[in-house]
Amino acid sequence: MSSREYNMQYRRADAANKKDAACWHPVEVMPLDEIKKLQEEKLVRQMAYLKERSPFYQKKFADAGVSFDDIRTVEDLQKLPFTYKTEIRESLGAKPPFGLHLAADRKDIVQMQASSGTTGSPSYVALTENDAEMWHEMNARSFFAAGIRPGDMSLHAFAMAKGFVGGLPIAQSMQYMGVIDIPIGADGGADRLLRAAADLRPRVLAGAPNFTMYLAEKAPEIVGVEASSLGVEVVLVGGEPGGGIPAIRQKIEKLWGAKCCEMLGGTDIAVAYWGECQEQSGMHMVGMDYIITELLDPATEKVIPFTDGAEGELVYTAIGREANPLVRFRSGDHVEVLGTTCACGRTGPKVRCIGRTDDMLIIRGANVFPSAIQSVITNMVPETNGVMRVLADFEGHTSQGALKVIVERGRDRPADQDAALKKSIETHLHNSLAFRADVRIVDADTFEKPGAVKVALTLREYPDLPDAPK
Repeated sequence: MSSREYNMQYRRADAANKKDAACWHPVEVMPLDEIKKLQEEKLVRQMAYLKERSPFYQKKFADAGVSFDDIRTVEDLQKLPFTYKTEIRESLGAKPPFGLHLAADRKDIVQMQASSGTTGSPSYVALTENDAEMWHEMNARSFFAAGIRPGDMSLHAFAMAKGFVGGLPIAQSMQYMGVIDIPIGADGGADRLLRAAADLRPRVLAGAPNFTMYLAEKAPEIVGVEASSLGVEVVLVGGEPGGGIPAIRQKIEKLWGAKCCEMLGGTDIAVAYWGECQEQSGMHMVGMDYIITELLDPATEKVIPFTDGAEGELVYTAIGREANPLVRFRSGDHVEVLGTTCACGRTGPKVRCIGRTDDMLIIRGANVFPSAIQSVITNMVPETNGVMRVLADFEGHTSQGALKVIVERGRDRPADQDAALKKSIETHLHNSLAFRADVRIVDADTFEKPGAVKVALTLREYPDLPDAPK
């Protein structure tokens, strides 16, 4: 095969020309009425594609009594049933490897990825060449918003193993936008990552928030200098709660001497399609030409507008997706809308992810997200070590009792003051989040340090911890 016949393109041809642009793609600053027109043109084409190619949605629409031809506008989507994660898992089980919802020919599949599988078996997602390019485009927009530019070098601290989308797709998208990715990954360990940082002095560090903090804390021990002297200017975080928690963000920025911005996505739809700009006032939807996003009121399951202060679950319809298209997919991400305008000029709404709907606990009628508890505990450093786990040792997500929270005491705090610390934390949690906690204090550095696996804030059984009261 000659090089002319081989079409794989690592870098977008005009990537270098975008270095001084205001945004990666003009659609990011397009007026919303024009965005909607573009979305509806693509929605009609997507419905025609599904009508021809998707037995999964042919049956789903028929069961709902809706015709593909009835869906012409964004508002028409509300005529359709939701697609749930459980349906996708059942589809994958019924017809491996890519499920009954595969709508492209097997010969056109060029790549596959897997979800992290933190809530069950991984979801396997197929990509055609066009699908992969969409992923790269949306990732590039998210990265660019955070301040990453063609020509930069980025230290890759997301997990590279197990088909996780934070691995190969991130590396591919960095290359696509003209960034040199240093593909070590969290799996390579703190020692190798920090030595690469000292040797190569990358401008960018990309990884999960808890792991980037851990790396910075290990820098003096491993490379003999503070992380802030290693030249990193942008820390891009995602994959778990933390980047949107002020205390954690501030700690990351102080440790690295860099600006921290977060991104949000999900394997079933893409990698990252929400990206925080340099204003650091929430993550913009940067993929509105590829995804129609609805905001769902969790109490009524009705669509509500993206207005300042609104909260709800994100629901996605992919437009232009070929291999594993999804319509009205319930993401499980519960967000707060932080704004609908921005000094950067991007027109996509800005959100902060509060947590996942399947992580939410109801404690004596109060909705509680583990990430919100983490925010309170982090704000209590140095009395605490900023590390906690929720012990949800009850059936389901609802309890009438106090919620057990295990908290690491601050490194310099004596154990004989644990009773006072317990009372202080319980008071802070009640005042901030309106629920009653039963706090258990453990030694600093009790829990395993962050690594390649996402930090799980909720435990269902009490962990095997030495000398810890149960």
